[in-house]
Amino acid sequence: MPNSQAVSAAVAKLYDTYPFPPEPLLDEPPPGYNWRWNWVTAYSFCTGQTPARQDVRILDAGCGTGVGTEYLVHLNPQAQVVGIDLSGGALAVAQERCRRSGADRVEFHHLSLFDVEQLPGEFDLINCVGVLHHTPDPIRGIQALAKKLAPGGLFHIFVYAELGRWEIKLMQEAIALLQGNQRGDYTDGVKVGRQIFASLPENNRLVKREKERWALENHRDECFADMYVHPQEIDYTIDTLFELIEASGLDFVGFSNPRSWELEPLLGQSPELMERAKGLSDRQRYRLVELLNSEAITHYEFFLSRPPLSYADWSTDEDLLSAIPDLNPCISGWPSTSILDENYQIVTLSEATFQFLQACDTNLSRKPIRDILTESLLDLAQIRKLLAQRLIILTPGSR
Repeated sequence: MPNSQAVSAAVAKLYDTYPFPPEPLLDEPPPGYNWRWNWVTAYSFCTGQTPARQDVRILDAGCGTGVGTEYLVHLNPQAQVVGIDLSGGALAVAQERCRRSGADRVEFHHLSLFDVEQLPGEFDLINCVGVLHHTPDPIRGIQALAKKLAPGGLFHIFVYAELGRWEIKLMQEAIALLQGNQRGDYTDGVKVGRQIFASLPENNRLVKREKERWALENHRDECFADMYVHPQEIDYTIDTLFELIEASGLDFVGFSNPRSWELEPLLGQSPELMERAKGLSDRQRYRLVELLNSEAITHYEFFLSRPPLSYADWSTDEDLLSAIPDLNPCISGWPSTSILDENYQIVTLSEATFQFLQACDTNLSRKPIRDILTESLLDLAQIRKLLAQRLIILTPGSR
């Protein structure tokens, strides 16, 4: 059996043994949201405007037990969703998960990323979270998926970062050494790994990092196995990440956690250094951030697109005034003057802001901002702040 097939078989065996993610099955839609899985908010993030249509096709590539798939169905009520995975055991859980919560606009296929061409048609949104780095050939995987992305479509990807996972790689190798010829027995690997952590001194760097960063999720054996005894893992740096992106033939839109890539929190105390950083390219700035804040950069999450993708420009007041505003559908606690934004950060609203957002939320006649402001105490500067906070999303109107 070729090496790539052997690796794929080993990965399938892991997830048949420990179906992942291990979130419980519910008899109702899952709580909360992930805005990256909502077509409207993801498209608005990438382009500055709402999409022209919502009856899209979505692919969850490497869906595992269907945690993300379930959200994709419930957050996109007009979409048709397809999930694929290498593990038959994980797929069985995914099917039962979606059946129980009423996520009925989904079909599942027992396929690897490399065989995705067997699916008919193209997809407007492809979600591939935590998958490519576990394949024997990520470049081949991303290229196979890129071929299924429709023009104007979005591709959301999550892969591991090397610098923020140094302690995981060390523990993976330690477990493999102590397993010896039992490597590939994943229940034994979990047992060995837990014994190592229990035996090491409390001040050991691996123990401290586990307790600080990972222990809360790793109390479940499924998570521990996925992290420490996985048979295949490729971690990236900014340089190798962009080699992967360039191999896809798609356009890089941006990181979907942009706050993690800001230099200001790191070097803002030194105006001279911030000035020097202005001379760097985007990629050099990203590299600088991961060098200076490596423990925080444990992964990369980002959007790619296939042209043509239309971008909105709200820099002119006239364009902004003519835009039609909607409340961001991925906020929690609404209606209230204290809400959670799409990143689950608390936002306290003034009464005037609350009233404006209420007008956006009930804007059945599709009034532009110009008309809503006639009955509001807000000005355009405050509207731009709401847009920057992503509390509202905009549709271009007629000037």
